[in-house]
Amino acid sequence: SRLMDLPACELHRLGEIADLVTSVRLSRIRKEKLALALNNEGYIPKLLQLFQVCENVKNTKGLHLLFDIVRGILYLDKAILFDVMFSDQCILGVAGCLEYDPCLAQPGCHREFLTKTAKLQEVIPIRDPELRQKIRQTSRAQYIQAIILPNPFDFEEGFLSTLNSFISSSKEEILHGLQKDEEFLPEVFARLTNEATAGEQRCELMKFFKEFCAFSFTLPEKRDELLQTLAKLGILPTLEMLMGMDDLQVRSAATDILSYLVEFSPAMVQEFVMQEAHQSENDTQLIIEVFEQMICSPDPELGGDNQLMEILCALIDPEKMLAIATNLEIVEFLDIFYDRYIHVLTAPLLADTSEEWYEIGNDNFNFFPFEGPYTLFFLVDNYQTAEILASVLELLSFCVEQHKYHMKIYVINKDLLRRTLALLKSKHKFLALCALRFMRRIIGLKDELYNRYITLGNLFEPVVNAVLDNRDRCNLLKSALMELFEFIQMEDIQFLIAHIVENFSDALESVKYIHTFQGLKTKYEQEKDQQNEKLS
Repeated sequence: SRLMDLPACELHRLGEIADLVTSVRLSRIRKEKLALALNNEGYIPKLLQLFQVCENVKNTKGLHLLFDIVRGILYLDKAILFDVMFSDQCILGVAGCLEYDPCLAQPGCHREFLTKTAKLQEVIPIRDPELRQKIRQTSRAQYIQAIILPNPFDFEEGFLSTLNSFISSSKEEILHGLQKDEEFLPEVFARLTNEATAGEQRCELMKFFKEFCAFSFTLPEKRDELLQTLAKLGILPTLEMLMGMDDLQVRSAATDILSYLVEFSPAMVQEFVMQEAHQSENDTQLIIEVFEQMICSPDPELGGDNQLMEILCALIDPEKMLAIATNLEIVEFLDIFYDRYIHVLTAPLLADTSEEWYEIGNDNFNFFPFEGPYTLFFLVDNYQTAEILASVLELLSFCVEQHKYHMKIYVINKDLLRRTLALLKSKHKFLALCALRFMRRIIGLKDELYNRYITLGNLFEPVVNAVLDNRDRCNLLKSALMELFEFIQMEDIQFLIAHIVENFSDALESVKYIHTFQGLKTKYEQEKDQQNEKLS
C-alpha cells in the first residue's frame, strides 16, 4: 500500500512532525507505514541535523519537540529504525535529543555518559571487529531502553517488545561469536585462576563472566554444549577458589554463577560435591565455602543468604541426588556430611549460646549422650547475628525433614534443640519464630526417640515460658506457640501430652482461657481413665 507522506524536515514544521508521530501510536498499520517512510526517506539523520541547529541557537521549544519526536520514533518499536538510531552516525544525536525532556528542569547528560563514562572495557581482547561493534551497539541500545522506558502502568503489556527482542538477539549474536573463538573461554579461566591477576581486573572479569553465564543459560539450544565446555575447563574448582577470596564482589559473582549452575545443571554440581567429599579430607571444599559465606555474610539483609540457602538445599537433598547416585552412595555422602561438614553450619549457633550446668536426680537421663540439663543464655542479640542464625535454623529445619536418621543422631548428640530454644528469648521475633519452627519440625515427625529426648531434657520449659511471656500479646510468635500445642493435641501424641500436663499444668493455669491447654488436660484425663479401666 501507499507509504505515508511526511512533512518536510524543516524547523518550522517540527510541531507538525511531532503530532504525526504521536497520532499513529494506537494504529499498528499506521505505525508500520510511518516506520517505512522514515527509513526510506532517510528522515532520522535529517532530524538529527535539525537537532544540531536547535542546540547551537538554543532553541528550547525546538529541542523539546525533537525530544517528543525521537522518543515517539523509538516507541514505534520497529527493528529497521533501531539499526539506524543505534549506529555510530546517529546514536549521539539520538541521545542528545533525549536529554531535552520538557519535564526536566535541566537537560540530561546522556551523551557524556555514552562517550566518557560508559567506555567499552575489554577484560579479554576481542579479536573480531564486527563482534566488538555489535557489543558497542547493544550496550547503547540497553542504555536508551533504560532512559525511555515509561512507567509500566502507562502502557499495555508487550510495550517495546521489538526493542527487547532486538537487544536479546544482539546478545545471542555476541555469545555465539564469543563461543566460536576457541581461545576465549580458556583465557577467561586462565586469568581468573592466575594469582598474578590484579584484584580490580579479576573483579571486572567476574562481572563479565557472570553476565555471560546469566544470559547463556537462558538459551536452551546452546546450554548443554556450554555446560560441557565449562565442566571441561574446571568451572566448579574455579568457583570454589573464587568463593574463598577476600574480595566481596568476586565472592558474590561466584555465588551467582554457582546458583545458575545449580538451577540449570544440579546433577553436575551434586556429582562434584559428592566426589569431593569422598576424595578429599581438607577444609577447602565447595560445600564448606558455601557454608562459610552464609555464616560470614556482612549484610544478610541483602538476600545473599536466601540464595546460598537454595544452593545448599539443592546440594544436600537426597531426592535430587537419586538422579546421579544410588541409595548407598547417598547414605555414604550423608555420613561424611554429618561427620565433616555440618559443624561449620552449626558453629554460630553453638558459639552464640553459653551453658550453665546443674545436676538433677534422674537416673534415666543417661539414655542420651549429654551430661545433664542446663540453662542456656543467648549471648549475642544484634540484628546481623540474628539474621545469620535465622538462616542457619532454616537450613537445619530442612535437614530435620530430609535427613531424618542422621539429623536425629546429631541433634541428640549435640543437644541442639536446647541450644536452639535459648533463642526464644531473642528480642528479634523472627529469630524466636525460627527457633520454634525448628522444634515444630522435630515434633512433626512424631518420632519416639525425639519425644523421649524432649521430655527427659525438659525442653518444653522454655516453650511454656515463652507462652507466659506472650500471654497478654497478640503477635505471630504467640500464634505459632498455640499451633505447636494444637498439633500435639490433634495428633494425640500422648507421650508429650502427659509430660506437658504433669509438669506444666500449674504454670499454664494463668492462661486456662486458652482452650488448647484445656484440651490437652482433657486428653490426658481421658487417656488416664482408659488406662485405669484396662487395669481394672
